[in-house]
Amino acid sequence: MGRTIIVGDVHGCRAELDALLDRVAFSMGDRLVFVGDLVARGPDSLGVLDIARRTGAVIVRGNHEEKLLRWRAKKQSHAKGLGPRPDPLGRVHAKVARAMRPVDWALLASSPLYFDLPEHGARVVHAGVLPGVPFEESKRQTLMRIRAVGARGEWLEKGGRVLWGELYEGPPHVVFGHNAMPEPQLHPWATGIDTACVYGGRLTAMVLHHREPIPRGREARKLLVSERARRAYWGDKGSPLEKQKRVA
Repeated sequence: MGRTIIVGDVHGCRAELDALLDRVAFSMGDRLVFVGDLVARGPDSLGVLDIARRTGAVIVRGNHEEKLLRWRAKKQSHAKGLGPRPDPLGRVHAKVARAMRPVDWALLASSPLYFDLPEHGARVVHAGVLPGVPFEESKRQTLMRIRAVGARGEWLEKGGRVLWGELYEGPPHVVFGHNAMPEPQLHPWATGIDTACVYGGRLTAMVLHHREPIPRGREARKLLVSERARRAYWGDKGSPLEKQKRVA
């Protein structure tokens, strides 16, 4: 009978996650769901995983978790003489990989590609879905990387002017992250809650009471609660907040 609390991309921002859970008065009777990308770029990836483990949270797999898991699988295969040596990880992911404990790897390996919340008429994925394609036919990389739709109806992670959520027609209502923006994405059948915490923005959660449906479009904003980032941990001229400043 508790609430369902869906949290956007944390990226190692443990202090902000702690504060956000305090702000929504999270209790052990609530269910916690992460949209993915718990790790990398921010200051305390392992601390975030500790919170996820302690709360019994559901972690939907993001592209950063996938990157680490694929690297480890190739490394293990190479050690057994079953494949080539994996390409080196970049500095940020290599630091996380060196620090991760067996329980952390097990937690990430158990993460599903999506998580359904039928009592809320919702589905949680990391990045989104390709409109017009049956969900069961969705490609793995689409679920973890899509941001926009191209002129030929193809999924795009970079480029493209039409966000996939603008074209998607539910049900179910899709709650997603990945595409960091200064403000939540409030589409008719999709709500994006990556509000760029690691770039100095905010960490956002959707709070749903027992069997509460998600209203369509801008009405979904009333379900959102945010915690401002302590500072920008990651970012450059291409970050979403820097882009907003240039437009302003």
